Amino acid sequence: MKSHFTLSNRIVEFTPPSVTKQNRGSNTKIGGRAALALAVSGASVMLTGACYGQAALDVATGSTYSGGWSAGQNGGYGFGAWSFNGTTSPGGVADPGAQQTISSSSSIGKAWTLFNLGSEPSGSGISDVGRSITAGGGMLPGQTFTTVMQNPTAYHFFGGFDILFGNATDNNAAGNNAAAIRAGVFNYGGNNWGINDGSGHSTPLSGSVTGASGMILSLTLYSATAYGLTLSPLGNPSAAYTYYGTYSGPINYVNYREYDGISATSPGPNDTADNLEISSMSLSVVPEPASYALMSGLGAAGLLFFRRRK
Repeated sequence: MKSHFTLSNRIVEFTPPSVTKQNRGSNTKIGGRAALALAVSGASVMLTGACYGQAALDVATGSTYSGGWSAGQNGGYGFGAWSFNGTTSPGGVADPGAQQTISSSSSIGKAWTLFNLGSEPSGSGISDVGRSITAGGGMLPGQTFTTVMQNPTAYHFFGGFDILFGNATDNNAAGNNAAAIRAGVFNYGGNNWGINDGSGHSTPLSGSVTGASGMILSLTLYSATAYGLTLSPLGNPSAAYTYYGTYSGPINYVNYREYDGISATSPGPNDTADNLEISSMSLSVVPEPASYALMSGLGAAGLLFFRRRK
């Protein structure tokens, strides 16, 4: 079975490459038949054959954001209000609200956009946004958090971006990387995605590949300690990659951060090469008992074998 992603009425299909054994700490592409269907405009997210309905959804095209994007707004359902705390100017001065906007410049369409006003190579600063996961008090085993985003493809100085999932009440400031699971790309890290769940893991997937046409990032909790994180480039679906690992602590907050990311020639919200853009975020609900038992078994047994479903 192929996975089907619907983005702004455009369907992208891919069949993830198969994989055999999954041990904690292994870096591997996803295998098997699980299919994730995301309808950004239709507000429907589900893991085919594994769950029904959804617990939380918000999209940048929603009516809440018709006049723009501001701290304290709370569109959709199942999420808390947006926070811009931690955003600083290139000089390091607190500057929430000055480096976030709604933009339609990127290939993923209308999106919540993080940008930086500093020029390189001497610029600095961070655009910092996040919100709580209020549905169910946070993510539960068997649930999948999904976001459609387009990350920067140009990396300057020590610039980059990351996404943090953890137990928090507000955004992490620059330099505070405490989180249950953190994924991102930085110029000094080789321009490939890295994942940290208490220890660091490098991946073969570059930010240039995922940023070219946008991507779908999905985080699935298989148990109270086991997870899988999938990066699915919309422009290169055969490059879809999943890392399986273990995490510690609850996940009730998601935090997006962009550092030092602006070029000298086109600062601002329309610089798609340097901005971080997010068009949707959602949380799927509890899977059917048989699938959930399989997920829990994978976590409890130390992430054993994913088997193809015929």
